[in-house]
Amino acid sequence: MTNKNLPLKSASWALITGASSGIGREFSTLLAKDGYSLVLVARDQEKLEFLAQNLQKTYSIQVHCFLIDLAKEGAIGEIDKKLKQNNITVSILINNAGLGQNEYFAEGDQKKTADMIAVNIKTLTELTRLLLPDMIKHNRGKILNVASMAAFSPGPFMAVYFASKAYVFSFSRAIREELSNTNIKVTVFCPGPIQTPFWEKAGASRSRLMSGFLLPILTPEKAAKIAYTDLKKGKNVCVPGLLAKIVYALRGVLGTYIPLKIAGFLNRSKSHKGF
Repeated sequence: MTNKNLPLKSASWALITGASSGIGREFSTLLAKDGYSLVLVARDQEKLEFLAQNLQKTYSIQVHCFLIDLAKEGAIGEIDKKLKQNNITVSILINNAGLGQNEYFAEGDQKKTADMIAVNIKTLTELTRLLLPDMIKHNRGKILNVASMAAFSPGPFMAVYFASKAYVFSFSRAIREELSNTNIKVTVFCPGPIQTPFWEKAGASRSRLMSGFLLPILTPEKAAKIAYTDLKKGKNVCVPGLLAKIVYALRGVLGTYIPLKIAGFLNRSKSHKGF
């Protein structure tokens, strides 16, 4: 969608997944402020179009809304088709969309698990692969992959989610090294808990993690600003907060056992057996 009545800025294009709420919405606003035209990808049509209209009106940029369920087969092909139809070359990719589930793995919903793997791993990988060749061709571009502190440890009661974020962290570090002789930078964002609808959808809103018991809970605005600043600087890894930075720095020293136990303790909710 674009508003032809507005004088539009000529700008590079940024694509943001999971753009309709939370930090995805905040990333969209920050990029719009910097004059980027936007491709916003999400499932919620009402929220997405409302955001697009506000950004177009406020910043006089072009905005296209791609209403796509990233968990469905063929999602990347649909994005590719829409980008070509609109003659859009993306110079900034923010892989923000993600799903989680707080559960005993053996009792979990298999469809939700499959969707989580599709969105957190498969789609992120395929979308990066889709857009990276053009970035290499023009020797410019930035990619922000949203991982989590969950990437640093196995996570009982959110086993698949934690494992998927470990993949995002490893994948991001690897392709950054592959691109070290180019002007393309890959940043992986590893925040602690952020106050977004994600945790309620994941069934983790009653966990100790979301009580602020150990880690401070970031607002979406603050989290997005920190990540976007580091993306612009071309940083390798973005870990917000002093405690989170300490955990990241000590992850090799701590090994697996202690972080595993802490993660299990924090991820338990009152609804889990034995509590």
